[in-house]
Amino acid sequence: MTAAEGARNLLRVRKPHEHSRVTYVELFFDLVFVFAVTQVSHFLLAHFTPLGALQTLMLMLAVWWVWVYTSWITNWLDPELTRVRLMLFGLMGAGLLLSTSIPRAFESRGLSFALAFVAMQVGRSAFATFTTPRSEPLRLNFFRILSWLVISGMFWIAGGALDGSAQVALWLVALAIEYTGPVAGFYVPLIGASTTQDWSVEGGHMAERCALFIIIALGESIVETGAAFAGIEWTAISFAAFVSALLGAVAMWWIYFHIGVHLGSERISQSSDPGRLARLAYTYLHLPIVAGIVVTAVSDEQVLGHPAGHADIKIILTTLGGPLLFLIGTLLFKRAIRGHLQPSHLAGLGVLIALTPIAFFVSPLLLSAATTLTLIGVGLWEAVSLGAAARSPVE
Repeated sequence: MTAAEGARNLLRVRKPHEHSRVTYVELFFDLVFVFAVTQVSHFLLAHFTPLGALQTLMLMLAVWWVWVYTSWITNWLDPELTRVRLMLFGLMGAGLLLSTSIPRAFESRGLSFALAFVAMQVGRSAFATFTTPRSEPLRLNFFRILSWLVISGMFWIAGGALDGSAQVALWLVALAIEYTGPVAGFYVPLIGASTTQDWSVEGGHMAERCALFIIIALGESIVETGAAFAGIEWTAISFAAFVSALLGAVAMWWIYFHIGVHLGSERISQSSDPGRLARLAYTYLHLPIVAGIVVTAVSDEQVLGHPAGHADIKIILTTLGGPLLFLIGTLLFKRAIRGHLQPSHLAGLGVLIALTPIAFFVSPLLLSAATTLTLIGVGLWEAVSLGAAARSPVE
């Protein structure tokens, strides 16, 4: 076997009309991000100020981006091969450092966070670039991605070495570069930009990977709810808050998985340009879905701790803001795969907005119950309106 043939064999072997399954090593890699999502939610709870909200958003953007880029790479490379597995294990180590840096990412561990993030982004892309033969069309795209990430990495590291407003500003520039890259086709002077047709995406695998991250976020929410409930006195009102939080997580699962996940997998698998749909529906539009689940987890922990009395601004913003973000994300995601806006989701958003004026006059438990009932209503409306045929899993 020649060196070129050995390198080529790192790419997944695509079989017509066959879905590339998610491998066990990819699931193992995801475990690091269970911890990362937990760290982000704890950061928001500990820094609930306008600046803290911005910093939390930046951390969430970074965590999602490093995970979704890895999902793109494992869509192209075969994780069952030893070299690819070793690359993923290396990313896990850097990811654990990234996660443990989150609580003090804007304090003493900014440089650690930046170095871990850049090591994952640049290291993964360099591996893909230099292990792919020159004759493979994807190699040029890997080089484009690597070029953009090297540039953004300079801003990450420079910001990590500083603190205060300078750090925030430099990291915002880094995030802007990272999130602009796919839209710009990773344009590089003299080489040009790629098109989504060049990206050779296996749509079913991408849909499944992103669905698994939703499971990660929901799992983190349930773990936090259970931990909070275990540490408080059990009363009728605390039990009601626990039930509301659990039913809210179930409703979110239902809204995403009962219909949307199957339709998304089917549409992207049958699309003439799966790269375009993967970039829009899965790379960008899943972010508000995940963010909504994380913010709702923060709300659930607060409501469990203080279910009675009047809701304060922190509880109101998270209890209404989490479901709002989630519904906006699922609404846009389903529009991307179905071509129209779901009336049930629009109605749910309207109800959540209508709850805002009365939120200051009700208890945290009642506000949580109202948002949970809203999510349940959205799920039931969609299930009934679309019918049994749309609910059937895609074979």
